[in-house]
Order: sequence, then structure tokens, then C-alpha cells
Amino acid sequence: MSGSGTTESDDPLQTAVWRLRSRGCWTDAAALLAPGAAAVPAVAVQRASLLIERCLYTERGWAEAEDALRAAEAIAQDDDERGAAACERGYLAYASTLLGVRDRADEARAALGRAAALIAPTAPGRPLLDFRRGLIAQNLADSPQAARAAYRRAHAGATAQGDTLLLSSTWRHLAGLALREGEPAEARHGFAESLRLREELGYLVGTAPALVALADTEPEPEAARLRAEARRLFQLLGGVPTWLAARLAPQAAV
Repeated sequence: MSGSGTTESDDPLQTAVWRLRSRGCWTDAAALLAPGAAAVPAVAVQRASLLIERCLYTERGWAEAEDALRAAEAIAQDDDERGAAACERGYLAYASTLLGVRDRADEARAALGRAAALIAPTAPGRPLLDFRRGLIAQNLADSPQAARAAYRRAHAGATAQGDTLLLSSTWRHLAGLALREGEPAEARHGFAESLRLREELGYLVGTAPALVALADTEPEPEAARLRAEARRLFQLLGGVPTWLAARLAPQAAV
């Protein structure tokens, strides 16, 4: 992933941003980008994306994310920049809908449709857009076939671009569809690959969800071990992501 701090080509600023992001310190990461965000469209979009990710993981900071996104939209100058901003607009609206903050499903679909018209099929931002369209198909439209097709396009694009973080997400969501369709072996493989990639990247804030997903396909006592590790990370990060709390609550004594 560009800016992940995992390749030699990443500059010190991007490495610092990645390290903060990977530990759930989105506000601090966004602050590092603030000086350039007012003038450089790509930096403005990256800053907005960090704050939107914070919303998805913490269910907080919606107004700040909205302000950052509007700023990015205001300085976008070409189709790629406008498409990137539209992709983030769709993701923010998706997160709001998914978490029950406010129903913005129509806005999410419209924004990602606009992004698809602006971002060329071979552009670097296309795999992420395909992945997010898959999320909407799966979680808002309940259309697993459309979701799978979008995830597979995203997976192929992420592979071609060497976007390891996105690959960890496409593996996980394709595995989730496999589990839903009664293919536990395929699901286990996908969840294991997702976890492996996130651990290799050091994407700590995304590791607990990957552990929980894999636990759903493993027998005991391995499943219990995976959930215990997820619980440890969840507590270490101060209860993030918030939506894992119910899954990781200790079982009541019978």
C-alpha cells in the first residue's frame, strides 16, 4: 500500500503516518499531514481518509472527517483527484449507514458511482474503489454475487499493484462470502491469509478483526486461543474497533 511505511520508497513522513495509523492513532497521523493538506489534493484526500477510517473504527469524529473531506473536494483539480475524493465521500456515507449513525446509503452509491466515472480502469485508485463497491453490494444491498465480483476485481488489482493492505481486506471479505456459502476450508484459507498479511504489515488496529474472523472457522481450542489474542489487542488499543466489543465479551457463566 502506498504510504504504508513498508517499502524503501516511502518517505519519512509517510512512514510516520503509517506507524500512527496502524496503531489506531488517526488524529495524530492526520495532524502530520495538516500543513500540506490545504494545498496538495493528494495530501488532503489522504488526511480525510485517515479521519474517515477513525470513524469506522471508533464511531466518533464524524464532523471532523466531513470537514476534511469537504476541504479535499474543494481543491481537487483533475478527474483522478475528484475521483479519489468521491471514493472517500462514498466510504464515509457507507460507514455512517453501516454503523447506524445516519442512513446515507443513496449518497454512498451515488458517490462511488461518480468515482467510477472519474477513475480510469487502470488507475492506481481503481482497486480500492472496486473493494468499496463490493462492501456496499454485500452490506447495504445484500447482493453477495455482485460483492464477490467487485472483491475479485479489487483482489486482482491489489495483487498487480502490490497493495498488501488492500489484499488483506479482499482476502477477508472473499473468505466471509465463502463461509456464508458453506465453504469452511476456503474461508479458513482466506482468513488466514488476511491475518498473515496484517501481521506482516504491522497493521495492529486491523489484526483483532482478522483474528476473530479466523476463529470462526477453527475448532477448539484454537478458536479460543485466537479470540483471546484478539481480546488482548482490543484492550491494548483501548476498545478499538468498537464494533468488536460484543464479539469479544467474556461468555457468561452457565
